[in-house]
Amino acid sequence: MLLSEEIRVLFFVGFVIAVYAAALVTVFKWARRWLEPGSPPPTKFEITIRRVSLALAGAGLLFMGYGYFIEPTWLEARRVRIDSAKLPRGAAPIRIVHVSDLHSDPGPRLEDRLPEVIAAEKPRLIVFTGDSINSPQALPVFKKCLKNLAGIAPTFCVRGNWDTDYWHDLDFFGDTGARELNCEAAKVGGGAAEVWIVGVAWGNQGCIAQALDRVPADAFTVFLYHSPDEIFKAAHHKVDLYLAGHTHGGQVALPFYGALMTASRFGKRFEAGLYRVEDTWMYVNRGIGMEGGPAPRVRFSARPEITVIEISPAQ
Repeated sequence: MLLSEEIRVLFFVGFVIAVYAAALVTVFKWARRWLEPGSPPPTKFEITIRRVSLALAGAGLLFMGYGYFIEPTWLEARRVRIDSAKLPRGAAPIRIVHVSDLHSDPGPRLEDRLPEVIAAEKPRLIVFTGDSINSPQALPVFKKCLKNLAGIAPTFCVRGNWDTDYWHDLDFFGDTGARELNCEAAKVGGGAAEVWIVGVAWGNQGCIAQALDRVPADAFTVFLYHSPDEIFKAAHHKVDLYLAGHTHGGQVALPFYGALMTASRFGKRFEAGLYRVEDTWMYVNRGIGMEGGPAPRVRFSARPEITVIEISPAQ
């Protein structure tokens, strides 16, 4: 986490604590006046502070309820179109569904619904850009979901930081029908429908050039990496489309400001959505699940998403 992100998070947490502390003081003073009828009436300033603190505390409770019960299962399908001269005129668009950061827990949230939603999009390809589970007990939930996705269309995966830093010895993709890529390139389709998928696991950035060198120069290349942090290296190698996740769109974002933190070395620069870096398009997916460990399972103003990407011939 960048120092600026740590400061933002600390400021936000401090503000929340201050609001609820003020609300508790207000309730305590009200209770004391009720128990002691002879107490002096509150001043106008105290009344204003009481109203503001109670209003903010009440709004905070509503937002927390929304972030815990509603938004984590309110799936959004974002649609993106990318035109490329590498596809011949008249060729049918190639539809890719991008999924990221499932962060499965032992109790499924969206994993059972996700395959049906994606199947309705009729994708040519499905890609998953890492962070599979929050605990080993959730592995069956994740693998069941991935197996169902692989039954819809060819599915390619890379490992994220949770997959490599915590459970590098777990078999996330075996017996699912999905293909894991690590410093590898795979050709999908042929002729006008040909696309190359290049995948690199978290922590293996040193092999990016080697993996991309296997792709013909005139081929449309989709590069899979868990975070947006390698975008400039990918742009240097003329990647057409870079797909990433990792940021969760902040997971908790503020209206008109966006993510408080992204865990990217670029901070808010590539927090979520579509970006253009030199000749490379990059899409940063907000992900499906939520950060594991002791972190609360909440989302606010950062809905879980799948990205439906259509690659079309340039007009």
